[in-house]
Amino acid sequence: MNLKLAIIIFSGILAAVSSLPYLIDVVKHRTKPRIASWVTWNVMKTIAIIAAIVEHEYITAILLLVSLMGTLSILILGWEYGNKKIEPVDIVCLIGVMVGIIMWAIFNSPAIGVLAVITIDLIGGIPTILHAWQNPHEETWVTFLLSFFAAVFILMTVTDWRITAFAFPLYLVVMDLSLVLIIVSRRLFTIK
Repeated sequence: MNLKLAIIIFSGILAAVSSLPYLIDVVKHRTKPRIASWVTWNVMKTIAIIAAIVEHEYITAILLLVSLMGTLSILILGWEYGNKKIEPVDIVCLIGVMVGIIMWAIFNSPAIGVLAVITIDLIGGIPTILHAWQNPHEETWVTFLLSFFAAVFILMTVTDWRITAFAFPLYLVVMDLSLVLIIVSRRLFTIK
């Protein structure tokens, strides 16, 4: 087995395992996922998978597919055990997500699609970012750390630097690391 394939397999395993700590914490009522973020992340990952396949970026598509299975599980369990409360920021973000999807459909370009997915994904993530800031003890930082490393390893395998190959994994590196830093730092300064 060559090194690139080993890294891809390891990244896939990390992506698959990354949701487990979050899922466990949701069931134990320690983590309260923001449903708006998880709906958005599932939709965006699905679109990103399609764009990656269209562009023959199968490595990126595999990472996203494995990650999608985890985020879908979190959405389902989060709906059952999590916080279903819809706040104004959730509504604004979901409207932003819908506008972004419409814009992506209008341009009908895989590269623009990936950039739109990243933008929409970030907008959809705002409720979780705010939740991590306000209630850091209700988020599972280990999940985002594992996802960060999965994306880092995928970036290590990129040889074609077209935007459809590297943009979404790079975004995941930044987003996941940001969430880890927010959760961990806020836990240090926030009493449970």
